[in-house]
Amino acid sequence: MPTSLTDYRALLRIPGARGPLLASALGRFPIAMIGLATLFYVQRSYGTFAWAGFVAAAALIGESVGSVVQGRIIDRLGATRPLLAASALFAVAGTALVLAIEHRLGLTPLVITALVLGLSTPALPGTSRALWAHLVPPGSGREAAYTYEAVSLEVFFILGPAFAAALITMPWAGTGLTVAVGMMLLGAVTFALTDTVRGRRPTPTSASSGWGALASPGMRVVTLAALGFGAVVGVVEVGVPAVATEAGRPELAGVLLSGSSVASVLAGVLYGLRPWPRALQHRLPALLGALGLGVAAMAAAPDLLWLAVTMVVAGCPITPQATAQSMAVELAAPAGTATEAFGWVITAVTLGLAGGQALGGALVEAYGPSSAFLAGAAAALVVAALVALLRASLAPERQPSRAVLPAAGACER
Repeated sequence: MPTSLTDYRALLRIPGARGPLLASALGRFPIAMIGLATLFYVQRSYGTFAWAGFVAAAALIGESVGSVVQGRIIDRLGATRPLLAASALFAVAGTALVLAIEHRLGLTPLVITALVLGLSTPALPGTSRALWAHLVPPGSGREAAYTYEAVSLEVFFILGPAFAAALITMPWAGTGLTVAVGMMLLGAVTFALTDTVRGRRPTPTSASSGWGALASPGMRVVTLAALGFGAVVGVVEVGVPAVATEAGRPELAGVLLSGSSVASVLAGVLYGLRPWPRALQHRLPALLGALGLGVAAMAAAPDLLWLAVTMVVAGCPITPQATAQSMAVELAAPAGTATEAFGWVITAVTLGLAGGQALGGALVEAYGPSSAFLAGAAAALVVAALVALLRASLAPERQPSRAVLPAAGACER
């Protein structure tokens, strides 16, 4: 169903939505900062992109596991206590990572500390997305909410990398990571303590096995699509800074990544007005394949100017893809597993990011940035083909009972 601009404005007028929305925005803003800030912090401290890629990948792997574990706990206990506990551990882990880098510890301690940082990252993106299912009835309003989540995240990918890149120029290389951790902590704690989040009641689950949300075949397909999506983005996040560094302009890395996100935001808003393909099960592989082709074009860019142009083209499918993933979760997730289901999507994306960053860092060191872009594009196209073959599990007529519906009195105080 097309989404109008009126649907977006209506979100702010929903009772109880404004507080969590603002707190979530503050806590999610540093998502794009942490990876880039950590990458450059390690690279400047140790002089190697390979180490930087492995450390950033470790944090993403930890986050991918933590989002699912936290999501399942939140679905059963509510969000406040789990988010507060995770925030406390996250603060300790962030401090430990900074100290490890400052004392020039080896790769193993850095990876372990980054892994703990990722594990303890508050599961704010999944919790925020799942909360809309309790605040907004099914229909175009809920699709507008999920589009807002995707668009706002891309806005953070516009501002976050640019902010992180600016902080890289500060005398202390760890400024960006420290600021990002502090912002995420403030946003997560504030979100957890809002009346709306504290008043949310758990929804009885219909999952029939220990697999939880992944008991649904459709959820497994969505997770696969998210994995390929994350892999290609991870490669880009390593390849672009490498190109900028080779050109002697490392500070342009954040600007280039932000430019791609600008295209993604504009494309996401326009795509919501007239989405294509209309059927969701066809939309996921089509958008992922388009992303892969765009990244393949980046490999042929002869200079930074042409790289920027190809990045704009490649960025256009990103927000529509993220929105399609959220709508697919709405369709495929068993009742009572909303936060966990979104956690699995985030897990798949971050695992893809981790693999993409680790592979991208190794390829950049061995063969140059173009090889990394080609590897990411190939991964996206292969996964898109697999999702297309499995798309029947996302057909609406096959999943009528799996929509994530709000429980009666879910937001009563």
